[in-house]
This record gives sequence, structure tokens and C-alpha cells, in this order.
Amino acid sequence: MENDIIKLTERERTELKKFAETGIRSAKLIKRAKVILALDRSNKKDHLRINRICEQCEISRQGLNDIRKAYLNSENIDAFLTRKKRETPPVPPKVTGDVEAHIIAIACSEKPEGRARWTMQLIADKCVELNYVDSLSEISVRRALKKRNISLT
Repeated sequence: MENDIIKLTERERTELKKFAETGIRSAKLIKRAKVILALDRSNKKDHLRINRICEQCEISRQGLNDIRKAYLNSENIDAFLTRKKRETPPVPPKVTGDVEAHIIAIACSEKPEGRARWTMQLIADKCVELNYVDSLSEISVRRALKKRNISLT
């Protein structure tokens, strides 16, 4: 527990106060800055108990512990106060350029036998049937066609 104590330098304290008071950042980041300021133990007389900090910052005890841990694991104040950008999307897109080309080719081809025209669902089913993708929704087909300004009517 001794290594979980946060002691800010004067520069860090000033930077956090300025960050929290400007109000141009997201509420979540401002709250993180205020929690770290409240957890600062560099001034022996002026520190609060954990329960009081939770009440003052309107945060749960677990949230406070998560913020403390994030601060202690970050290299510096800037890394702690800025959100990390994702390197890759959480789910890769199904409709890549290659699949989009196949969708357009199907949409522009002759209508299926016994049908008046292609539908979004028929195009999606045909892409799956031809093994271009494992599964595809009609919404994905609609987006791909709309992106290229292609109408099925």
C-alpha cells in the first residue's frame, strides 16, 4: 500500500489544477484530474480520507482505485490525461474493397432468374454463396451501394 501513495510535484499539481479548471476537456478526464489532486499526499495536513474523496468527487471506491492505478502505471501526467487512440478498430470491417467490388458487380449483373430485380438480401446471400464473406447483412450491402451512388431500381 505504501507504493500506492501519490505524491505530486509542484509542477504536476499546477498542471492538474489548470487541466481541471479550464473546463474544455471531457468530464471524465476532468474528474480523473480532480481525483488525483485529492489523492495527493505531498501535503501532510491537507489530505482527505478515501471515503471523503469518493463523496467529494462523486465516484465509487473501485473507480477511485482504477484511477489511482492508471495514474501510477502511466509514464507522465500527459499520458494519464490523454486518451489512448486505438491502433485497430474493435471489429474489422466485413466489407473491404474487394467485397465491395463483388457487391457492385453482382448489383450491375443480370437480374436473377424468376426475379424482377436484385434486392439487398439477394445480393448479400449471393456474396455468401460465392464465399466472398462468411456472412453479410442487407444493411452492409445497402451501405456499399449507397457509397457508390448505385440504385437497384
